[in-house]
Amino acid sequence: MTATTATGRAWTPWRTVLAFGLVSLAADMVYEGMRAMAGPLLGDLGASALTVGLVTGAGEGIALMLRLVTGAWADQAQNHWRLTVIGYAMTAVCVPLLAVTPFIGAAGLATAAVLILLERTGKAVRSPAKSALLARMATQTGRGKGFGVHKAMDQVGAFSGPLLLSGMAALTGVLWPGFALLAIPGAISLILLAQLRRHAPIVEESNDEAPAPSKGALAGLRTAIGTELPGAFHVFSLATAFMTAGLMTFGVISFRLVDRDIISTAVVPLVYAAAMAIEAVGALVTGQLFDRWGGGVLLAVPALVAGVPLLVFSDTVWVVFAGIAVWGVATAIQDSTVKAYVADLVPNARRATAYGVFAAVQGLGALGGGALAGALVEHHLPVLAAVVAVMQVVAAALVAWTLVRARRVAA
Repeated sequence: MTATTATGRAWTPWRTVLAFGLVSLAADMVYEGMRAMAGPLLGDLGASALTVGLVTGAGEGIALMLRLVTGAWADQAQNHWRLTVIGYAMTAVCVPLLAVTPFIGAAGLATAAVLILLERTGKAVRSPAKSALLARMATQTGRGKGFGVHKAMDQVGAFSGPLLLSGMAALTGVLWPGFALLAIPGAISLILLAQLRRHAPIVEESNDEAPAPSKGALAGLRTAIGTELPGAFHVFSLATAFMTAGLMTFGVISFRLVDRDIISTAVVPLVYAAAMAIEAVGALVTGQLFDRWGGGVLLAVPALVAGVPLLVFSDTVWVVFAGIAVWGVATAIQDSTVKAYVADLVPNARRATAYGVFAAVQGLGALGGGALAGALVEHHLPVLAAVVAVMQVVAAALVAWTLVRARRVAA
């Protein structure tokens, strides 16, 4: 493969990956800060609990399901960079505009809801294209290490953004100054992205055989849902859905910790920040292991996930913290090394499509897992732990099948 650049001087592979990581770090400060404070902001604007749930739930649904369309679109039109820039720009603009919503009267709530949904749309627009670009850029660094470093930098923004907004809220007593301040990392993300676009090398990978997208509405639907992608990819996506379903969200974990008076509400952001730091380190370590040993390291995920409910729902503080550490490591592998392996399973020309399909399937797993944990966590913990364990046995079997199938195809 060769590396050139269309304009300017080409950066080295590692400098390119690090620059992409800085873009994500700055952007994550913006949208993770928004996600952390969206509920309180909507509440201050007069929203009910139902409205908050509908707006934030719809936003997460858009962020995942719309990727089915944007991933296929990126591959068919070969506009990966354009969609990446548009998606980041939507985040950089929409989140700081939330600062004006307390000052526009009755229109404030509706405006805030629209801005939140537009920001989540921006996430859906950029994510498949961005992951495809990162997979290409990390070819020479090792995909495991490339995705791991990117995820670690991403996590720095994921916990610093919410902490920034919390600090501003504590200092001023209101939320809007924090949202306004997020215009700074938003602008930085776009400046860095412009520089990255100018200096990123154009990596020419080996041309693998991928069927050309068909014409027509029905054919377009089949392309969007990935019917032309390898069977091993779909089996692996299903395995990841089972793993995601078992790996309940931190919201469920923190709810029980506070409800059982294991920790106070004020300590929750600190525990979450610690979990994000563990996730960053976990992404770096597992990325190294993936490049050295291959996809076999992914078999560790079901084992880790199966242990999470046994630990985090204990009434002993140190056991709970150990469980949160395990949760952080499992989440790190899910969000970095797993994505690196997806790039190995699909043709180069269909990566954005694959990442869109993968996110949608993973989102369905998260939805089912959230409902399961919410229904069982308060009164049926043994049942929850047993169901999660069974799902992870299934996930491990599917991952093992994928690994064997991929080796046979490669041979």
